[in-house]
Amino acid sequence: MASHYEMFPAVVTHVEQLTPLIKRFTFKRQDGQNFPRFSGGSHIIVKMNEQLSNAYSLMSCTQDLSTYQVCVRKDVEGKGGSVFMHDQCNEGCEIQISEPKNLFPLAETGNKHILIAGGIGITPFLPQMDELAARGADFELHYAYRSPEHAALLDELKQKHAKHVFSYVDSEGCSLKLDELISSQPKGTHVYVCGPKPMIDAVIDCCNKHRYRDEYIHWEQFSSTVPEDGEAFTVVLAKSNQEIEVQSNQTILQAIEILNIDVECLCREGVCGTCETAILEGEADHFDQYLSDAEKASQKSMMICVSRAKGKKLILDL
Repeated sequence: MASHYEMFPAVVTHVEQLTPLIKRFTFKRQDGQNFPRFSGGSHIIVKMNEQLSNAYSLMSCTQDLSTYQVCVRKDVEGKGGSVFMHDQCNEGCEIQISEPKNLFPLAETGNKHILIAGGIGITPFLPQMDELAARGADFELHYAYRSPEHAALLDELKQKHAKHVFSYVDSEGCSLKLDELISSQPKGTHVYVCGPKPMIDAVIDCCNKHRYRDEYIHWEQFSSTVPEDGEAFTVVLAKSNQEIEVQSNQTILQAIEILNIDVECLCREGVCGTCETAILEGEADHFDQYLSDAEKASQKSMMICVSRAKGKKLILDL
């Protein structure tokens, strides 16, 4: 059921402005100990205060656990976490950092690994490229971004993995030709994509078109994909014997919080798993990235921060 994260008091030791919209943050534990081990593709939850916490991909070296690093893209239309990080999180700022969890791991085997990044989606691939290089694996990174000033970390990537890095700049009329890339790969190639939802959808569709098996397609997106035109529905809270109406512009979590019922949720994007709740009756329309396809199909639980009801009513174990 619900996932629980160990949290570590940490301090921001360094802040770098990488692009007009992206900053890199370096954290150390306040007790001076190393952070837990992690593998490429792992994320942490950065808890800024009681109201704000976000999930970010770890981009630091897996062999150096004295610090963790993340990149944050400022999104003024978001839920406030990225704006807080950019505007208020300076060197010396004290925050809470969670243990790492990996929902986007590298495959253990494979003839080749194709990594496709869009914008800030480059971050999980930094430690993954180091891991693939250490394995002696055949891999390529295909990195697309809007314009040269938005190419976060490109120089660093080329310094370490020059022959493996291919970049595409929209403003220069250089676009990634997905069909050509995907169709030309040898059998047994794993494809990984992280970036905006349209890019993720396009990569998945292209892989399906060329008959890639599901286990060879990997993706990650840290923003929820809940449709904006959802219908209102009723939720019955079995333990507290209360009934609430969830409006089209609300999440179940938001509706419950109005009743002052405390439900743990660190990310509010369907990533961390902390708000997983058992379904007693009804079916959920799942929009999280935490549950597997089999778990979603079983309809035994849901992430109430993003997922909704398929019908008019849900009964939850709350």
